[in-house]
Amino acid sequence: MSSSLEGNRSILVVGGGMSGLSAALEAAEAGFQVYLVEREPYLGGRVARMNRYFPKLCPPSCGLEINFRRIRNNPLIRTFTLAQVEKIIGEAGNFDVTIRMMPRYVNERCTGCGACEAAAVTKVPDPFNYGLSSVMAAHLPHEFAFPMRYVLAPEILGTEEAEKIKASCPYGAIELDMQPRLFDLKVGAVIWATGWQPYAAEKINYYGFGKHRNVITNVLMERLASPGGPTGGRILRPFDGKGVHHIAFVQCAGSRDENHLPYCSGICCLASLKQATYLLEQEPEARATIFYIDIRALGKYEDFYVKVQSDERVRLVKGKVGEITEDPESGVVTLQVEDQGSGRILKEPFDLVVLATGMVPSTAVDAIPSDPRVALDAMGFVLSEGGIPGIYGAGCVTAPMDVASCVQEATAAALRAIQATRRG
Repeated sequence: MSSSLEGNRSILVVGGGMSGLSAALEAAEAGFQVYLVEREPYLGGRVARMNRYFPKLCPPSCGLEINFRRIRNNPLIRTFTLAQVEKIIGEAGNFDVTIRMMPRYVNERCTGCGACEAAAVTKVPDPFNYGLSSVMAAHLPHEFAFPMRYVLAPEILGTEEAEKIKASCPYGAIELDMQPRLFDLKVGAVIWATGWQPYAAEKINYYGFGKHRNVITNVLMERLASPGGPTGGRILRPFDGKGVHHIAFVQCAGSRDENHLPYCSGICCLASLKQATYLLEQEPEARATIFYIDIRALGKYEDFYVKVQSDERVRLVKGKVGEITEDPESGVVTLQVEDQGSGRILKEPFDLVVLATGMVPSTAVDAIPSDPRVALDAMGFVLSEGGIPGIYGAGCVTAPMDVASCVQEATAAALRAIQATRRG
């Protein structure tokens, strides 16, 4: 099905994380029609999956709930979830955009009552928890999802279970025959804010991610520590579900390495310092060791670094970890590293190892489908200069950055987009 939504003074924002939400709200509150497109079935991006985020170490519901309320109260913002941009053609002030929306098999009559989930029997991997747990085939994407609407897993389509789930809904919200649909938008400017992906840790063979169960990444650590995560917020070993008493953080896992990511993502050191406090708050007798090349906690974040560093339960070792092994029976993980401070080779056991992987822009994996193409640098980041007038990157597609910086850059992108609409 194809339809047309007119308006050259409108702005398309692609990506519903903090950058996209901020850009959409700034533009809409300045009086412009905004279309917000998000690939996932919910808004909030990676911040929604965090336990806490800087600068105030707030839970994600804190900042997101405020933004969701602003969206609900602003008639100039239209949101499309489970949607992707397929094509952008035109020029500043006059872009034609094609959007593909995938079916969630649940329509807008859904009230979030949970009757469909109660009728489901099949469990599927939970994408919100990165597959660390499972959910029912009919489920909310997460506990404070926006929109607060259920999703039906396509795996059960055509089964008796699917029919039972449909019959269980008192509002007629289950549509088993939903199909993907295409529609067109005419907009004056585009803000591309599709965020980042963690570097694929399995590419770092000597760290054993994917082979050693007690070697995880920093994004997985956020889910383990989150009250809505797979363990209810308890930091437990994936190997056997036991508690963690000695944890290691391996900085620059694949970063600042010509064989992987040659750049520093800037936020990984702070993330590990933050995550060390997660465990120490839960287990006062626990210990955390951070293996680093350089600790980067600049400006307003230096006080946080000093505070964590001064905790006698935290040890910082300058040295790049060379190899990680895991005992197949006990699950104990052993790290080998040269301590540059003492010159000694350390070989130490830990209950859990967290790899601080870097940030890869989504545009390095999925290029912006514009004609002509938007210019990217060698690492896939959107260039701020020399690009296509009217199409602007915002947030982590332009450079690695923290949440506060994403919000600031999104505001700047919204201003540029507003100016671009006046060219039509």
